[in-house]
Amino acid sequence: MGEAVMSDRLRQGVAVVTGAGGGLGRAMALELAGMGVTVAAIGRDLAALEALAAAAPAGKVHPVVLDVADLAAVPGVFARIAAEIGPVTLLVNNAAVFPKQEFMAQGPADFMAVVGVNLGGYAACAHAALAGMVLTGFGRILNVSTFADLNPIPASAAYAVSKGAGRILTRALIAELGDRLPDIVIGDWMPGMLATRMGIPDGIAPEQAARWGAALALWHDRSLTGAVFERDREVPPPRSLKRRVLDKVTGRKARIRQV
Repeated sequence: MGEAVMSDRLRQGVAVVTGAGGGLGRAMALELAGMGVTVAAIGRDLAALEALAAAAPAGKVHPVVLDVADLAAVPGVFARIAAEIGPVTLLVNNAAVFPKQEFMAQGPADFMAVVGVNLGGYAACAHAALAGMVLTGFGRILNVSTFADLNPIPASAAYAVSKGAGRILTRALIAELGDRLPDIVIGDWMPGMLATRMGIPDGIAPEQAARWGAALALWHDRSLTGAVFERDREVPPPRSLKRRVLDKVTGRKARIRQV
């Protein structure tokens, strides 16, 4: 049994899900909508977003066309969401691209285009969502990430670099906001290898991953700030040698939370 507790206050606001036109983003939007959450579904393909809205409970998913790499457009779109749909209490920063190109074949401009989505989009959407959250001192940001930067595979340089930088961004936001605004809960979630266009054929079904992700996204607890979850379980932070020896002597085990 998981420990996640759904926050009514988060549910009463608007959840913004980026990259909602397909894959995990679409599944996350449907899962949140099915839990009674009003979702602003951001993507670049209006037809895909309208199909998503039609598949969700009536009136729960609002299509929002936006390229998150268009940094000048992001603030205005978030302001419009707040004015027309409701205050943003939850951001699921999910939009990403993975062109799977070798570094020497990609070229610097193509490399930076990937960074523009995977890191620039993260930063722009977090900044825009926080503009409202800091006024109330409340909110939740869940950055969908990976461990791709730790062991990059061939033809993944831009993806690995940009997603690794996204995890640094999470920590940087926490360093600035964590103590001052503890009820804005920020963390990283690694959903695992998915059976999506960007994933692998025998990966996890995005609908299954979305059940974990939605539960984690709606779990509002100050202690989750800085926490990293992989699939449905928390990844414990590194422990010093002294701590590991002490734990072994005392028989103490690290607490691993689960959604």
